[in-house]
Amino acid sequence: MSKKHPIISVTGSSGAGTSTVKGTFDQIFRREGVKSVSIEGDAFHKYNRADMKAELDRQYEAGNHGFSHFSYEANELGELERVFREYGETGKGKTRHYVHSEEEAEVLGSPPGTFTDWAPFDEDSDVLFYEGLHGAVVNDEVNLAKYADLKIGVVPVVNLEWIQKIHRDKAQRGYTTEAVTDVILRRMHAYVNCITPQFTHTDINFQRVPIVDTSNPFVARWIPTADESLVVIRFANPRGIDFGYLLSMIHDSYMSRANSIVIPGGKMDLAMQLIFTPMIERLVSTAKRA
Repeated sequence: MSKKHPIISVTGSSGAGTSTVKGTFDQIFRREGVKSVSIEGDAFHKYNRADMKAELDRQYEAGNHGFSHFSYEANELGELERVFREYGETGKGKTRHYVHSEEEAEVLGSPPGTFTDWAPFDEDSDVLFYEGLHGAVVNDEVNLAKYADLKIGVVPVVNLEWIQKIHRDKAQRGYTTEAVTDVILRRMHAYVNCITPQFTHTDINFQRVPIVDTSNPFVARWIPTADESLVVIRFANPRGIDFGYLLSMIHDSYMSRANSIVIPGGKMDLAMQLIFTPMIERLVSTAKRA
């Protein structure tokens, strides 16, 4: 953690909805006049698309059928930890982008499936914002959680997460349901051992729960809407959280435990605005005084 150069880390699996949460933070940053720099978890993959395919084949032949982008060894987590540490100490660092599509290639100037060059952060930022798969990893090699001042987990129930991933990958990347299913199965070991343990280190978790039938996510024709969902918001440390204010501002919400509030799915953006705006204000105010 760093009082002078705070870091916000949003962590979730593929298809969890972390990009949507990033959009909410971008709104808060603009409204509050906070200058942020952002890094994407995909920028710290170890392999480009062609090299990852070759590595997958090699791992499969060696008997490792669970190797995937979720795996620690498929990512430059030591480099990510170095960026977190350097930013916390100096407010400086560097990042790059992983190019997913032809549309991104036109903007970023690098072919799909490759990385852009590393580039330094803009000067004089107020906060570093991370969004990706591994923003709160703690293992024998790295401890990313200790460098982040605010850690947020985005964790829909797993069937909903799979539905969102299947629909996204089919619509945006041209995959078949069968291809996405194969990816889900290959990632399961790393999902259990590399992704989910992070949510014990997060400060706040947002878990969307559908209230319609998602019992077979592989044949779902559409993603449950926000209004067909509830969101459970869990605070690791509820001290200082004004639950009475949140309950009064978010209609039809209620407390399920002393550290958890349940809200209608359509109110998730509002809840994030209410919860994170004062937190960001405190982080930036403390940084400016440091």
